[in-house]
Amino acid sequence: MTPNLVIFDCDGVIVDSEPPLLDFLLTEFATYGLELSLHELETKYVGGTIYSTAQRAREAGASLPETWEAEAYPRIFEVLRAGVPLIPGIEAAFDALDAAGIPYCVGSNGPMEKMDVTLGAHPAVFTRLKGRIHSAHTHGVAKPDPGLFLIAAETMGVAPKACVVVDDSPSGCIAARRAGMRCFGFDPHGDGARLISEGAEHLADMHDLPRRIGI
Repeated sequence: MTPNLVIFDCDGVIVDSEPPLLDFLLTEFATYGLELSLHELETKYVGGTIYSTAQRAREAGASLPETWEAEAYPRIFEVLRAGVPLIPGIEAAFDALDAAGIPYCVGSNGPMEKMDVTLGAHPAVFTRLKGRIHSAHTHGVAKPDPGLFLIAAETMGVAPKACVVVDDSPSGCIAARRAGMRCFGFDPHGDGARLISEGAEHLADMHDLPRRIGI
């Protein structure tokens, strides 16, 4: 069924901001005594907020200062200001949705300041999304809680069952399932198994999204 609204995550779905962010976290956690592989970080730590990521790191033995989260965000923004590319195919997906008259928006666990940096580096895309960006930090509810997606749907005047979510993290796929929304788990480099296990359909190429949703 063709959706009445598509909700996109931001990092790793619209902008390819995860490589520099992951490098930052690997270095930080190692500095505070927690050595992780990239695979461990991707599969066990990220996908929530910086606060939930730090909590998991502390539980695993990282001696992060109490002020680490508040101090980390400005440093992350500085890393991202170096520039992050768009995910290949995302602009074509937006074009297809516009042509079909299907609205879309963003539902992200990241703060608005972060998206101002990453999306703001791509003015044409940022303009398309302005006024339709929902942040967990703004609404006070973060994935895997379904509340963020439900707020996005309500704001756009669309029933949850008529929404499609595109997310690249297990927490986002869980939130979509809990919200009663169809979900595409975006994993361009793997088989999507960890997203499929949370109820998502694997999406390997953003160029394929319009066909998959029937437009």
